[in-house]
Formats: sequence, structure tokens, C-alpha cells
Amino acid sequence: MFDNAPQQRSRKSVYEQWVAHQGVPLIQGHYIADLKTTPVEPWARRNAAGCFINHDASNTSNDCYLLELAPGQETTPQHQLYEEMIYVLRGRGATSVWYDEHRKSSFEWGAGSLFAIPMNAWHQHFNASGSEPVRYIGVTSAPIAINLYGDPEFIFNCDYRFISRYAGEADYFSGDGTLTGMVWETNFVADVPNYALLAYPERGAGGRNIKFTLARNQMGAHVSEFPIGTYKKAHRHGPGAHVIILNGDGYSLMWNEGEPIQRFDWQPGTLVIPPNRTFHQHFNVGASPARYLALRFSGNEESKAAVRNLVSSRSVKLGGDQIEYEDQDPSIHRMFVQDTARHGVEVQMEEFVVAATR
Repeated sequence: MFDNAPQQRSRKSVYEQWVAHQGVPLIQGHYIADLKTTPVEPWARRNAAGCFINHDASNTSNDCYLLELAPGQETTPQHQLYEEMIYVLRGRGATSVWYDEHRKSSFEWGAGSLFAIPMNAWHQHFNASGSEPVRYIGVTSAPIAINLYGDPEFIFNCDYRFISRYAGEADYFSGDGTLTGMVWETNFVADVPNYALLAYPERGAGGRNIKFTLARNQMGAHVSEFPIGTYKKAHRHGPGAHVIILNGDGYSLMWNEGEPIQRFDWQPGTLVIPPNRTFHQHFNVGASPARYLALRFSGNEESKAAVRNLVSSRSVKLGGDQIEYEDQDPSIHRMFVQDTARHGVEVQMEEFVVAATR
């Protein structure tokens, strides 16, 4: 789809071999129309059903998978030497986490919940419904860990306890946290689609945002929302941002410099993963604010976050990775005007777009 796709290799990496041995489907690409209906198949190791979804740089950054747990069932306990963030797409249930089997941290969750598994902690998921399946998406740093050590048995059987991240606290998943600037440091978010956001003018059009640091991970997450009849500024960054649409109807455009623009329509449940260093831009043509959750690969240390945010919100004319409204291709705004008209939505971009309409 994009010419920054990885070159074909003569031999699969250890991570790729491990995925193939899981016996579930592997979907490769940057767009899933609906995560809630994507086919999954029995996954014996997890006592569930699932599939993997890999993007252009999954082998060297992060991956994701879907897991569906049947009514009244529970996953097989496991622990792993990599990070994992989980967003619940549907259903309700509970999770237990522990290093010491006699000292477990347990919590309940439902559709819209977000949490992370502490590094290398044992964990087990339970479906609390006797009639409805549970489905979640998990984003992990498994490819880096598995390829680095070259031995999946070590990844899933190392007993080291990262007590600086998790020490068996009973209230670890209480949802409490600390807000620093735009970053909420926590371990559990009960209801991401309705979580209160903060003003984020850097990306344009009256948008709002909050960033999450979960379980002291290097991977991170953020939620963005933009009003009816608006769209965000185009920008680019590194690989591994799994953008899950939570609310609204619209589309995203993605392109590399000098290449045709490609369009991807979305609704709640759609997944978009912009390829590495590919410009992308999100448009709300629906009758309600559009909100998405992005589960990211990049680290969360304050210094890295500051540099990343500065470059991502700086104009390309100044050496950054953002295209200002006045510098975008005029056809982009014209497409948006036509789409909002078809949906009966009034454009609210007059105060933001000037030169683009000429």
C-alpha cells in the first residue's frame, strides 16, 4: 500500500515464527474496518479465540492482537517479559494480576476500559457474562523482546519481578493517578469513551486530548477528540500508533510526500495504524464529536515526550512534522466540504482554514 513497507526477507524473524506457531490468523495491513467483527479462530494457548494484526514495522516495534473469550470462560494464566496495553471492545469481566499467588490484585472492567499488564506479572482474564463473549485488543512490545532474546521460552518463563513497576498493591488498578500537564499516570481507566479531556490547540480545530502512562510502561496512549464539522492538522511520526475509533463517523487520509492521497473511512470500532513517517489527517463528518484512542509504541520519559510533541506539532516549514492548514493541499478541504454536505453537517472550519479554501 505504501512504499515504505518492509523488504521481503528470506528468513522469518523469531517473532514471526512465534506468531505463525500460535495457530491463529495473521492480518497484515494498516486498516481494519471493524475490530468488533474481525474474524478470530481458536487459540489453544490462551483458552480463547484470537488473531494477530501486524503493521509495516511490527517486526521491529509493536504488534497487536484481538482476543475473544467465550461466555463464562477464563484465559490460561500467563506472564511475559514484554509490555501490554489492553482496551476492551465489548463485554464485561475481571482480571487478576500477581507475582505472588497468595497476593493478587483483582479488578473488574467493561466495554471502554483501558489497562496495562505490569511487566512480567502473572495475569488471568475472566468473562463475567454467561451469555455474551468478551473481546479486547492488546498492543504489546512482544516483537522487540522476542527478537532480542531469540527464545520465546525465556520470554514466557523468566521469573524476574519488576517490583519498581508493580509490587502486589491491592489498589493498583483502582483508577487513581497523577496528572502532570497533559499526562495522566495511572494503571486503569474505567471508561475511555467518556473520559474528561483537556484543550489541545496545537493540533487545531478546537481539539481536546489526554495522554496516559500506564503501569510505568515505555509504551503509551492518548485520547483525542475533535468537534462536529472539523478536522485535525496533518502530521507524521514513527510507527506503531494503533488508532481505535471510539465515537463519531469520518475518515482519515494517509500519504507519503509526492504520492497519491489514500482515504480510509471509519466508525466506532475501526482501527487505523499510520505507517512509519506517513502523513495522516483525521476528519469528522458525523453528527457528534469524534474521539479516538491511540495506543503507541514510543517511550514516555518526560524528555522523549517533550521532544516528540514539539516536533510533531511544529510546521514542516520549520523542520517539524505537521502541515498547517494554510499549507495543505486545497483539495483536502474541498473533499471535506463535499462530505459534510452529504452528511447534512455544517462545516466549522472557517476560523481555522484560510488559504486552503482559495
